[in-house]
Amino acid sequence: MTAKTRERGRPRGFDADAALDRAVEVFWRNGYEGASLTDLTEAMGINRTSMYAAYGNKDELFRRAVARYAEQDMAYAREALAEPTAYAVIEKFLRSNADALTQPDRPAGCLSIQGGLACGSDNGNTAQFLAASRLAGEALMAERLTRAAAEGDLPPGTDPVALARYVMVVSEGNAVHATAGTPRESLHTTVDLALRAIPHPA
Repeated sequence: MTAKTRERGRPRGFDADAALDRAVEVFWRNGYEGASLTDLTEAMGINRTSMYAAYGNKDELFRRAVARYAEQDMAYAREALAEPTAYAVIEKFLRSNADALTQPDRPAGCLSIQGGLACGSDNGNTAQFLAASRLAGEALMAERLTRAAAEGDLPPGTDPVALARYVMVVSEGNAVHATAGTPRESLHTTVDLALRAIPHPA
């Protein structure tokens, strides 16, 4: 498809990033399986020709939506990794996560969890993609905690990889409960309990 063809498919004033943000919300609310092309194009304000020209097929659009979500809605995760101590990293991540899961102007829960629910028609590719995305975030947390251990910021014998997995299990569990309507205050109570298990240097 030529650039001229792509341009003919786009309505005047088409804002690719704004349309992608609206696709994020559709996938977040409905999951990959539940988000129809009609739902997506209506929310994005474009026709199917424009969607295919700008983003490719539904699978490619979803992957771009997840990347956009990670960049915009999960910016707190990158900020948490910059905290000076392991405890501060974990606390900022979990508390910011609890807040992000319960924003009044956004769907409850987490796109990386919600997006893969009930995916069967694509042979599990979407669920596998989302699992890999979550594992990539866990790997970054493990890398940061490994550095903390090397700096003596965690007690000797602490397994930073296992600790990173624990942090992610808490955040993902909170995401599931947020989707079910658990209020923000309750999620923070869970974070309070989780933080008691974080080892401190002697």
